[in-house]
Amino acid sequence: MPTAERRAEAVWEGNLTEGQGEITSVGSGALGRLPVTWEARSGESGGKTSPEELIAAAHAACYAMAFSNDLNRAGHAPQRLHVTATCTFEVGTGGAKIASVALEVEANVPGIDQGAFRQAAEGAKENCPVSKALKGNVEISLNARLQ
Repeated sequence: MPTAERRAEAVWEGNLTEGQGEITSVGSGALGRLPVTWEARSGESGGKTSPEELIAAAHAACYAMAFSNDLNRAGHAPQRLHVTATCTFEVGTGGAKIASVALEVEANVPGIDQGAFRQAAEGAKENCPVSKALKGNVEISLNARLQ
């Protein structure tokens, strides 16, 4: 099996609530510099990103790839999968945590019945690598709709 490593770098200056940081680079070069702040994480983004937004992006992409592969292997290549992932960050008595990720997918998959669609959707939720990394620590929900 192929092994891949991906790299990203970040810098933070100052304290947590008043400081600021930046994701300075990713190994692929696909992303430019991305500013991050506590406010972007816990309130209004103001054009800045957060770890939770990046996790949501990673989960949406990973789930779409896994679901597409599962559908194709079952003989139902999808025409289009539109995936949204919403990652929820909470600060409570136990401290700060990523509490949940809600996955939503709208799918155009010719020739599939609702049961096979639902089974593939759930299987991808359980088995995509990002879901596996979060499992046991973060609640993951799924709302899958066949167009």
